[in-house]
Amino acid sequence: MIILFLTIFANVFKTGWTGANERTFIAVKPDGVQRRLVGEIIRRFERKGFKLVGMKLLQASEEQLRQHYWDLRERPFYSSLVKYMSSGPIVAMVWQGLDVVKTARKMLGETNPADSLPGTIRGDFCVEVSRNVIHGSDSVDSAQREISLWFEDHELFCWEECSQHWIYA
Repeated sequence: MIILFLTIFANVFKTGWTGANERTFIAVKPDGVQRRLVGEIIRRFERKGFKLVGMKLLQASEEQLRQHYWDLRERPFYSSLVKYMSSGPIVAMVWQGLDVVKTARKMLGETNPADSLPGTIRGDFCVEVSRNVIHGSDSVDSAQREISLWFEDHELFCWEECSQHWIYA
């Protein structure tokens, strides 16, 4: 019994959960913060049924952004992306729920807003690819890496949501 409890307890504090406990990293970019879209974005994730387990407003350093966008370092827009993302505050969040990485990507829409459907965040609020309001992890592995880059373990909260039994069978 004690071993089972310790195993469950240890899994609670991992950033890469599976099933209903999967987590993803979402960041409202400087244009989204300046346009006061943070509340609307949070509302969409909450209404979908996902649980917010971490959030903070911060001014990202260029070094932190270089680490975050490391996989894009060879792309021609890399320097301007890092410069832009460090130009104003961002809202970094961790959301939890069943297939949250995949579902969040669908909620965000395509990277290029022109390819995004109405009803998605980018389809509703964006015009230009360089000002596309929001970042979301593209895989579970990316989510784990990004969450650990932006959040300390003690900044993520495991809490019981009273509506969980209305969302998950």
